[in-house]
Amino acid sequence: MTSYVLAVDLGKTSCRGSLRVDGGQTRYAEGQGSPGLANAGGIAAAEHAIRAVIDQIAPTTPFVLSVGAAGAAAAPEAAVVLAQHLAAVRTISSVAAASVAVTSDAVTAHAGALGGSPGVVLTAGTGAVATAVDDAGRFTRVDGWGPLLGDEGSGGWIGSEGLRAVLRAHDGRAPRTALVDAIGELYGITLDELPKYLGQQDNPALIAARFAPFVATAAATDETAAAIMTAAGGALARTVLAAIDRSGIRPPVPYAITGGLLKLGAALLDPLDHSIAHAIDRRAPLGDPIDGAALLALDPTTALEALVARIA
Repeated sequence: MTSYVLAVDLGKTSCRGSLRVDGGQTRYAEGQGSPGLANAGGIAAAEHAIRAVIDQIAPTTPFVLSVGAAGAAAAPEAAVVLAQHLAAVRTISSVAAASVAVTSDAVTAHAGALGGSPGVVLTAGTGAVATAVDDAGRFTRVDGWGPLLGDEGSGGWIGSEGLRAVLRAHDGRAPRTALVDAIGELYGITLDELPKYLGQQDNPALIAARFAPFVATAAATDETAAAIMTAAGGALARTVLAAIDRSGIRPPVPYAITGGLLKLGAALLDPLDHSIAHAIDRRAPLGDPIDGAALLALDPTTALEALVARIA
């Protein structure tokens, strides 16, 4: 029987969807992300982002909808409600999903990177979370607490630390940093306008994360930026090592890293890798979170199944 799967990766930065027929991608779409299911209005924002991607792909045949959504791990009850809402969605051609699966984007990232096998996956983008699955299928999550309480070392964290450093330099509380000049280039505002600008955003962590590449680039010549990137790498390393320790998996642990922060390169990855090299068996990710969502769509027997909300 032909299988139609619409796999969705809903992060805080973007929402990506892939329609797959018997495992092969036929259509792809991308739109805006949402702040996360744990946020006020998070379910409605997530549904809006997913609907926009579904409308772009416009399936004409009943399909299995599988979603990895930011914030689902912190608010599993919201994942259930989102699944219920998505089960009622109709496409432009009045086609509905035959079934819906919703889980955390950290879970789909783990499934995509290690194919459902035991190990640790670090997902680092606008937010940051490490997930571990042991041989018995026990699931451990470290961080992923959102921009106010956690996500240490993430793009949002790096960007926010960079913005704080800029304001400290502006006030004379710290030495001048080259990052000061990047504010106008990126945001088109003055430093005095920065608090108001961020306060007016629906997703300030995303806006802050856009500053992270500037911090990473400046790290080659700017001491302030270099210190931020070293601290970010150290924070992510502590997250990985805590996931290994709490999971009880004996080193060297199968490990993969996925997410947009990989693009920041050596400024972030060198301090991270140096701190965890003794504990991991590095693996190239088998796939990305969309691949993980597609895997979980049709296979309810993985070790991650307890973390998936399904509506038939």
